[in-house]
Amino acid sequence: MRRLTEVIRSIGTLDTDAMREAERHSDRLTKPPGSLGKLEKLAVQLAGIEGGYPLQVQKKAIVVMAGDHGVCEEGVSAFPQEVTPQMVLNFLSGGAAVNVLARHVGADVVCVDMGMKGELQHERLWVRKVRGGTYNIALGPAMSREEAVQALEAGIAVADELAAKGYKLLATGEMGIGNTTPSAAMLAVFGGLSAEAVVGRGTGVNDAGLLRKRAVVERAIQLNEPDPVDPLDVLGKLGGFEIAGLAGLVLGSAANRLPIVIDGFIASVAALTALRLAPGVGAYMIPSHLSDEAGHRAVLEQLGIEPILHMDMRLGEGTGAALAMTMIDAAIKLMNEMATFDSAGVSRE
Repeated sequence: MRRLTEVIRSIGTLDTDAMREAERHSDRLTKPPGSLGKLEKLAVQLAGIEGGYPLQVQKKAIVVMAGDHGVCEEGVSAFPQEVTPQMVLNFLSGGAAVNVLARHVGADVVCVDMGMKGELQHERLWVRKVRGGTYNIALGPAMSREEAVQALEAGIAVADELAAKGYKLLATGEMGIGNTTPSAAMLAVFGGLSAEAVVGRGTGVNDAGLLRKRAVVERAIQLNEPDPVDPLDVLGKLGGFEIAGLAGLVLGSAANRLPIVIDGFIASVAALTALRLAPGVGAYMIPSHLSDEAGHRAVLEQLGIEPILHMDMRLGEGTGAALAMTMIDAAIKLMNEMATFDSAGVSRE
């Protein structure tokens, strides 16, 4: 708990001088002021995070955290739980969608076992396992408060290690069969929303499966009685180890003054958990896309961020975050390479 408290207290504000300098430079470029929209806002945010200008081309990592969920016992997923480690092996061998998109944007994929069932061995797997899967939230708490803190601090440590390795831009990704159910339950509590508003089809459950998921979320909330103003209570009673790890990654990124790209629904709920623990992390978040998963728009509203892309995606893994990295690269290159009115001899009037 000490490390978590230290990190929350250490998160600083953005460098307003660097942001003003970036804004002034943007206004001198050969374009009408503000005409590049979100790309200009991105560049200014990056300057505030980096604390300087011009912007640096960034070494990138997409962190895919994996965990299993006891709530799968309730039949909330269209896929069996064995798919979690199978997909992690796919990530590690470079064959998943996130690997393809990561190669496209020049990012590394870092895969972390936060709480999968069984013991998966691989030289490139980062093992930070808290326990082999959460308990069934329809029957009781997912984890203890102490385990929630342990998972958060493990995520912080991953951010620290990546920062030490020279990474300057991180992104959130996840893998865990059944994890839309605990994510929806957490969002319902944080946002005071109904199960109907936040529960989606996840991996593609049919109409009966959707009704079953909603009932499980309602039962889990009623049984566990999470306190909406206590993020650790919500996380411990309803969450997942990969969700907690990603929340820690967001906190650790902000503490290391690194921008963090937020992926889809599950990753956004993790980011919301981090925001409720430390409101200052919001300044370090870069949204990626609006997922097609029910509830994602609601969690983005809770985060106070607008998606960059609308691609009707709902895969997770960090795929939306990878695509958003192309926009971040574009924002940096425009600011660094575009001519000014003076250098190009273009009249402003």
